[in-house]
Amino acid sequence: MKPKPPPPGCPWALFLDFDGTLVELAAHPDHVEVNERLREVLARLRRLQAGALALVSGRSIASLDGLLAPMTLPLAGVHGLERRDARGHIHRPAGAVDRLAALRRTLDGFIAERPGLFYEDKHLALAVHYRAAPQHAGELERFLRRALHELGNGFQLQTGKAVFEVRPAGADKGSAVRAFMAEPPFAGRLPVFAGDDRTDEDAFAAVNALGGISVRVGDGRPTAARYELADVEETLAWLSQTPKH
Repeated sequence: MKPKPPPPGCPWALFLDFDGTLVELAAHPDHVEVNERLREVLARLRRLQAGALALVSGRSIASLDGLLAPMTLPLAGVHGLERRDARGHIHRPAGAVDRLAALRRTLDGFIAERPGLFYEDKHLALAVHYRAAPQHAGELERFLRRALHELGNGFQLQTGKAVFEVRPAGADKGSAVRAFMAEPPFAGRLPVFAGDDRTDEDAFAAVNALGGISVRVGDGRPTAARYELADVEETLAWLSQTPKH
């Protein structure tokens, strides 16, 4: 059992995962909704931290923007593969989309024969969800590892909660946090990251290396995070406290 994180403080550079941290996990990513409470929490944190708030998610920037509209935040999407900085500039790798085109076609056929599987097209990556069909997890992983070999160098298979994701290598949530921390308004502040999944471990490590606060949300699996919260509800309660200056 790890300790609870300290109450929010200023000046923090606050980085938050989305699904499983700020909103409950859903059977399908499209089923998630952002309620008024979360909007108020994020708007308040952005004011209190003078804009030093960013979401760092497995979702694409487009997906996050659709859920948060009309609010616009600095965002890192697709586990750090794409990033919108505080100035609004978008950073993305070149060339990955075209190489994924063949996998999209074969994946359509594979999924059509296995009810319960579906994939999320993030443009830069393909995430195949098997939460509703766990019996297919083994053959799905084998299929994707073969596809990864055919894609050649520069791609990796990333695992998450009931999901396998084929994506370009070379970026992760930790690299996204480090990039934000080199820019205003994040630079010079104490980095804080909260997340619930194994894909958040890179961000925990990055924050720890910078002397910051790493917070794992959820179950008791091994983690680099130094603090923990039980669930989404406890996370929102933590973030709703009045920051200490």
